[in-house]
Amino acid sequence: MSQIRDNKLLQKIAIVIKELREEKGVSQEDVYNDINIHVGRIETSKANLSVSSLSALCKYFKISLSDFHKRVEGL
Repeated sequence: MSQIRDNKLLQKIAIVIKELREEKGVSQEDVYNDINIHVGRIETSKANLSVSSLSALCKYFKISLSDFHKRVEGL
């Protein structure tokens, strides 16, 4: 079974992840070292991230999943 890709949604998620990372003042490498997630692939919309990865990123950036979703929908 092939994966479903919503490129527009992935692009919006990429923007919000990058904004959150920059607001926190950390590099992509910092995120990887801290939680073992390659955000570079997410920020370029190349990764179809899992719900578990999204949850881990939200915890790392101290934002609820619902607030993250609101930011994505606001784009």
